[in-house]
Amino acid sequence: MPYISAWFHLVWSTKFRQPFLTKTIREMLFDHIKQNAKRKSIFLDRVNGYEDHIHCLVYLSADQPICKTVQLIKGESAYWINKEKLCSTRFEWQNEYFAVSLSQSQLGRVRGYIDNQEIHHQKKTWEQEYEEFILDYGFKVTGIDK
Repeated sequence: MPYISAWFHLVWSTKFRQPFLTKTIREMLFDHIKQNAKRKSIFLDRVNGYEDHIHCLVYLSADQPICKTVQLIKGESAYWINKEKLCSTRFEWQNEYFAVSLSQSQLGRVRGYIDNQEIHHQKKTWEQEYEEFILDYGFKVTGIDK
């Protein structure tokens, strides 16, 4: 059996950065995401966000590829939002997402960052945060729908 320690900070936005995620919707959504992750054996350490995006901190085992894990969280949650009619129009996430690997030493800082999204976004927009992710992690931008 392989021994793998794979922590990932996942981030994605609503389609066109629409501010659909009101505080009430966020509370219901994050509770749903936690329950869904548990049912699908995804270890979701943290989930939080703001009006137009969310952050997840996940720990993946050897048989859980990032793309499949994101699909199970992201795709299912959009389906659930629409099924529950939480938005007045059809809800969609953007196509792209960030997935950044983390070392054990980074976990405390990232947990604090995720936990404090409302405070963080009183000072900084999603656009500014997005640009920082691009620069900090050296992502190549090719047609991403921020």
